[in-house]
Amino acid sequence: MTTPFPFTAVVGQDDLRLALLLNAVSPAVGGVLVRGEKGTAKSTAVRALSALLPEVAVVPGCRFSCDPAAPDPACPDGPHEIGPGAQRPARMVELPVGASEDRLVGALDIERALAEGVKAFEPGLLADAHRGILYVDEVNLLHDHLVDLLLDAAAMGASYVEREGVSVRHAARFLLVGTMNPEEGELRPQLLDRFGLTVEVAASREPDQRVEVVRRRLAYDDDPEGFATRWSDEESSVRARIIAARALLPSVRLGDGALRQIAATCAAFEVDGMRADIVMARTATALAAWAGRTDVLAEDVRQAALLALPHRRRRNPFDAPGLDENKLDDTLEEFAEPEPEDDDPDPDGGPDGPGGGGQQPPEPDSDGPQGDDTGARPEAGEGGEPQPSGSGEQQPVRASEPFRTKALSVPGIGEGAAGRRSRARTEHGRTTGAKRPRGALTKLHLAATVQAAAPHQLARGRAGRGLVVRRDDLRQATREGREGNLVLFVVDASGSMAARQRMSAVKGAVLSLLLDAYQRRDKVGLVTFRGSAADVALPPTSSVDAAAVRLESLPTGGRTPLAAGLLKAHDVLRVERLRDPARRALVVLVTDGRATGGPEPVALAGRAARLFAADGIASVVVDCESGPVRLGLAGQLAGELEGTAVTLDELRADSIAGLVRDVQGNQGRSGSSSRRAA
Repeated sequence: MTTPFPFTAVVGQDDLRLALLLNAVSPAVGGVLVRGEKGTAKSTAVRALSALLPEVAVVPGCRFSCDPAAPDPACPDGPHEIGPGAQRPARMVELPVGASEDRLVGALDIERALAEGVKAFEPGLLADAHRGILYVDEVNLLHDHLVDLLLDAAAMGASYVEREGVSVRHAARFLLVGTMNPEEGELRPQLLDRFGLTVEVAASREPDQRVEVVRRRLAYDDDPEGFATRWSDEESSVRARIIAARALLPSVRLGDGALRQIAATCAAFEVDGMRADIVMARTATALAAWAGRTDVLAEDVRQAALLALPHRRRRNPFDAPGLDENKLDDTLEEFAEPEPEDDDPDPDGGPDGPGGGGQQPPEPDSDGPQGDDTGARPEAGEGGEPQPSGSGEQQPVRASEPFRTKALSVPGIGEGAAGRRSRARTEHGRTTGAKRPRGALTKLHLAATVQAAAPHQLARGRAGRGLVVRRDDLRQATREGREGNLVLFVVDASGSMAARQRMSAVKGAVLSLLLDAYQRRDKVGLVTFRGSAADVALPPTSSVDAAAVRLESLPTGGRTPLAAGLLKAHDVLRVERLRDPARRALVVLVTDGRATGGPEPVALAGRAARLFAADGIASVVVDCESGPVRLGLAGQLAGELEGTAVTLDELRADSIAGLVRDVQGNQGRSGSSSRRAA
């Protein structure tokens, strides 16, 4: 077994270490979401925490880690008698990004359940993680239905597995820790809210601290066991402190004054729902226990707010997480419990300032994640200064206010990653038919299975009421749901688009489509063209907010190399098909249709457009032409693409009541898309 890197040897990252330790003291806090750039010791710290957790007593032979002092009466391996049990280390179970639903929650033997009425259950990762840590690296890349399942289990403390009326329940209480790199995409706000705490981590910019990180890592790689031994005293000290804080936790008093500060803080920052208030209360209580106190102080409430609120204020993918700490301090001061008189102490309120009298403050000391309260998008140019190309370049303009767009979808039926845009064969959705399973059976089609087994009952010697079912009789349900697509934006940034009012409207439209792509779980990419060339401003990614930043800093000016933009987009799609062949693409070309520069620019653009039609790539042209005299070039370009043209006004969902516009192609293109998806 590999010796883990010692938790106490992690350099810096005070917020991360504190959040993990608070959950170790009180798992009811609800877990930790760790957000940060790559190479910041996120995974190292999480894996190191498991070595600090106290050992757990389990019922010998129980696959669900029942507590021998209070065994689960509904345990599938039970019933168990109360007894001394056996001690084992707390587990850390890692959930891979590509895990199936059966691997997460467990699987039932459907054949035995139908034929014998036996609940033969194979436990999943949730059972393995009971009374330990469940670690999800890159949680933002996990399929949504798996995230829903594990968060529901974390909230209820139990996992339910149901297959065609056969149900199994087992306890599943664990410390949930997820890590993610925001550059690879965000979690939905409702999923962010299910994590108790969040911390932002970044690499230190201090040379001395970076030197120490490298020194310790090299020493660990050279001799893991020796390095761990040198830190054993510090590890034992923290382990003992966790045990002491757990024992003290039931005695910690959360007074009315602290509760009022918690409620006022959540209201001041306009946090949705009541989960934030509850998490803050549990976190503040854990902070007091960690500091060895039995009263919750204002400093505990402040630290709890910095850990529990930033991710709950994110209303859309373009909002920056964080809290205005000045506003937080003002709120805490306004609702602080007044100092009691010496001869008439208030029995319900606690001190409202940092602990005096030699009381131990929370450690490690941290000011929490930094941020602002505006939730505004970064200023233009923040993602990198635009490089000038050609004369007539204008400074970037801000996007107009985003709006709700019409639904755009790819024709045919795909088999890509689960999402919310186009029709696809998926694991979840409405049942459309049945087929023989390839590999393990996951979704039983009961009627088709019975129909397949019925003609053979006499030959199989059926004598009783039970149906004699064989493996060959089982039928897998085929289901149709929705998939996420690759939405590739190809944006004309030439001089013909550079009128300030028009470009602002164009950016607002693309921003609206980006928000729609975020909600539909798409990947996005951004190609721009102006001057004499086209650039890939953003390769295909799941980070919609990264695309918004690039769009905001987009300059305009110069000629219109339309053909270059189309060819660049076609090349991006070709490469992406090799990386992710199951994900279908939707090209959104934002232009007025003009093509200038070079010999025969219009004819060259037409030939480039026909490449998309030949490959059956779904496309829509957003016509940005305005004014009383219109040339209709965008519509002609849509014809070459065998796609659809819409104006900026038509793109709005409320422009024509009840209208949903799909990307339409001719019969041949739709047929080829369907064949490719099949």
